[in-house]
Amino acid sequence: MNLGSLKLPDGSRKKRKRVGRGDGSGHGGTSCKGHKGQNARSGGGVRPGFEGGQMPLSRRLPKRGFRNPFRREIATINVEQLKKFSKGSVIDREVLVKAGLMKAKADGIKILGKGNIDYPVSLKVDMISRGAREKIEAAGGSITVVI
Repeated sequence: MNLGSLKLPDGSRKKRKRVGRGDGSGHGGTSCKGHKGQNARSGGGVRPGFEGGQMPLSRRLPKRGFRNPFRREIATINVEQLKKFSKGSVIDREVLVKAGLMKAKADGIKILGKGNIDYPVSLKVDMISRGAREKIEAAGGSITVVI
């Protein structure tokens, strides 16, 4: 066997359907669109979700709940994740985004107390849990709450 003798398996390449090329092609006349009707017309067809005038599913289903338009999306970071930074480093929004621990679009940062840290770091965050505050201060770190 060599590259010159390779052949695609039968049925692996299907020809494109060419419509409107005469009756001999089998796709002539109405170009596979049937006779008259909305879908046979130029520019015809219905929008996605249209159910022929029946009340659409999106309107039949009940609407539930409330989504606050003024909600704040808070990024949560655990004390354990702060081990990524070196001793004595200042950790703020820009540093956390650059390290990939949070997305830039978040409205605030909250530090949670899962894990431990054994060296001091300086934090500038929006919120911090009581457990996280105790662990960071016990390690000799400082916390500045920025609002």
